[in-house]
Amino acid sequence: AQIAFVAGCCYVQKKHNSPLCPAELFLFTGRKEIRNPEILKNRNFDLVFANGCFDNGLTEAHVACLEFAKKQGGKLVVALNSDSSVAKLKGAGRPVMNLQERMKVVSGLGCVDFVVSFDEETPLEILRKIMPEKIVKGGDYKPEQVVGKELAEVIIFKKIDCMSTTDKI
Repeated sequence: AQIAFVAGCCYVQKKHNSPLCPAELFLFTGRKEIRNPEILKNRNFDLVFANGCFDNGLTEAHVACLEFAKKQGGKLVVALNSDSSVAKLKGAGRPVMNLQERMKVVSGLGCVDFVVSFDEETPLEILRKIMPEKIVKGGDYKPEQVVGKELAEVIIFKKIDCMSTTDKI
């Protein structure tokens, strides 16, 4: 009943009373952490994708990149590597912060609409599940290096001179 009430309220507030997609309804719950990313696939808005480990919190460069990503489209989804994925990529003793902590920190940013996680070393499978219109990566990448470049437009954020998380550790 609660979901139906929220859905009805959202529906009548929309221009021309257009139907709601599941992801849009999820936005009205106030939660950003999505367990089933496939709800993002069938949507009525553009989706921008960014990803990373963010395993020691966020740096100024991370925040600037995510704010830039949000400006590239309608809604921003940030995909975080799971704890096991970070350990495979970064080595022993990583991540510094567990997945739940990292999801909480990233979801606290106003520019982020959705937060998901993935277990693989690359985000290719999750990209295939949600099919975003754009992928944003930091300036340390070239477009041809970006995983999923064949699935969406790739936009590179200019690199800010900032020490990486790995260098800081």
